[in-house]
Amino acid sequence: MKPNQMLGSQAGPFDTLPHSCSARSVASKPKGAVRNTRAATRWTALFPIACALIGLATGFAMQGLGRPDAAGLVWSAGVVPVLAILLWQIVASLRRGDVGLDIVAALSMSAALLIEETLAAAVVGLMYASGQALEAYAAGRATREMNALLDRVPRSAVRHSNGTLETIPIAQIAVGDRLLVHLGDVLPVDGTVVGTALLDEAPLTGESLPVTRRDGEAAMSGSTNVGAAFDLVAREPAARSTYAGIVRLVEEATKSQAPMTRLADRYALGFMVATIGLSALAWWISGDPVRAVAVLVVATPCPLILAVPVAIVSGISRAAKIGVLVKGGAALEMLGRIRTLVVDKTGTLTHGTAAVSQIVVGQGWSQSEVLRLAASLDQVSQHAVAQAIVAAAAEQGLALALPTETREVPGDGVEGRVAGHLVRVGGKAFVSGGLQERDRVLLRAAVPAGALTVALSVDGAFAGLVLMRDALRSDVSGTLARLRELGVTRVVLATGDRRDVAVAISAGLALDEIAADLVPEDKIALVHREKARAPVMMVGDGVNDAPALVAADLGVAMGARGAAASAEAADIILLRDSLDGIGDAMAIGQRSRKIALQSVFAGIGLSAFGMVAAALGYLPPVQGALVQELIDVAAILNALRALRPG
Repeated sequence: MKPNQMLGSQAGPFDTLPHSCSARSVASKPKGAVRNTRAATRWTALFPIACALIGLATGFAMQGLGRPDAAGLVWSAGVVPVLAILLWQIVASLRRGDVGLDIVAALSMSAALLIEETLAAAVVGLMYASGQALEAYAAGRATREMNALLDRVPRSAVRHSNGTLETIPIAQIAVGDRLLVHLGDVLPVDGTVVGTALLDEAPLTGESLPVTRRDGEAAMSGSTNVGAAFDLVAREPAARSTYAGIVRLVEEATKSQAPMTRLADRYALGFMVATIGLSALAWWISGDPVRAVAVLVVATPCPLILAVPVAIVSGISRAAKIGVLVKGGAALEMLGRIRTLVVDKTGTLTHGTAAVSQIVVGQGWSQSEVLRLAASLDQVSQHAVAQAIVAAAAEQGLALALPTETREVPGDGVEGRVAGHLVRVGGKAFVSGGLQERDRVLLRAAVPAGALTVALSVDGAFAGLVLMRDALRSDVSGTLARLRELGVTRVVLATGDRRDVAVAISAGLALDEIAADLVPEDKIALVHREKARAPVMMVGDGVNDAPALVAADLGVAMGARGAAASAEAADIILLRDSLDGIGDAMAIGQRSRKIALQSVFAGIGLSAFGMVAAALGYLPPVQGALVQELIDVAAILNALRALRPG
């Protein structure tokens, strides 16, 4: 199962890993209980340490005073609270259906007390309690970036109402409400800026510098106002805003265990059985119960069952920091296995919006006059191409005339009068209808392949062509090269556009195949065909890409400007309007997996060596406890390296 249930989930944000070496890698807390959970976490981490440390220190003091019997009693008393808390955690895990591997720690403390190895029991108790605190620290570090997103959720907003301002809960914000955003406020909903806004979008996109959003431009919820106060007109209710979706994604991000984590769970159970078996064998062969206790003490399955989830969650948190939202450990782990990339064109390889690239003029016309007349008439049209032409004229500072007697044929073009002249602007077929044959020949003149052509005629004569292109993103070539370095061996362009358009726009890119004229069903078939060869990552942004994103081993959506359906279907969302996040995400996924395996193999290898030494009598219980803690610390700290850039 792929973790594709980002939006619509109502589960609360996770807070930290469970404070025991259980087979569950990640816990999820109800939203209302987060603060109480954190307080309980601190108590359960610090209280056992205090008991064990006081007991150990007091016992040494008693022994120094020549009271060994009293020292043993004090050491035992210091262990009892730690053991009681441990047993409570084990029972709680068993009730959830988890076989807690803290059973080994409980057995080692209990056995040490039974054979009156009280110092060893006290050392194990202190080491175990400090290990819990280390787990809490590791979990907090691993989830810091994602919890930071949750902590920034706004609870209220200031709304204009009948000439006054009122503070309302964000749940009451409706589409069209005009909100006042003060300096330092987090935008509660997606909206349109009124005036000028200076926004910090770093928590969403990873962009370190503030961005300026001008009048009429869109602003994402979750951004922070770092400039003067401004008004925001709500475009979505709070529940459907970008930031609300991100929060729900974060809450769900660690619920699904990665395949590697589930594999570690199975191995961890086997490790526990092997530990108990080796302990019993050492006792049976040597006849010395101390050796059995020593084996239990030095056994440390934590590198196996804790290092994997810490590394995975650290990788997810690292990705969130740079504006890449990963929906769970399975998706992050799959990033390290991808070998084929299937990528959409419009809005993914390209910006998704046409722009004027060239103007071809007829005899007696200038480029600026052709653009001015076309833009003047296109002012009456809401077509995206018409608006792009008007925007190009505005960028050049051209003075547009007000058209009259206009008539628009949807999908074909517009005709009307501009400054007394009859003007037609639109497709070749629409404009050529009123031209003489000589001008029709000019109109049919070859234009660069892949360009969208807008023709212009004035008073029945050919005036010029406006050529438009959906330009490639500047980072496409570099991103594809980096993905190949990271192990991608095949890149396929999948688009619904004509083949000549796809070939022209992708010229110079390192593609293995171009699949054009595709409908959504064709894209799904293409993904399934490629999956038969190797693990596939599909990248897209439109509604028509959503089925293919689900079909792929890993779906990646351009979330900054993409459709909600594609974000819903994807396993990974790029919040930056840039492709380079794909390479960053793959690098993080590969590194996290590598670090997890390093921690597992090194930690379990050292533990196995120590257990054998203990079984042979070379490692007494007290020294075994110290070795066990050193192995745990090394494994966890190594797993936390996934938080840092590679």
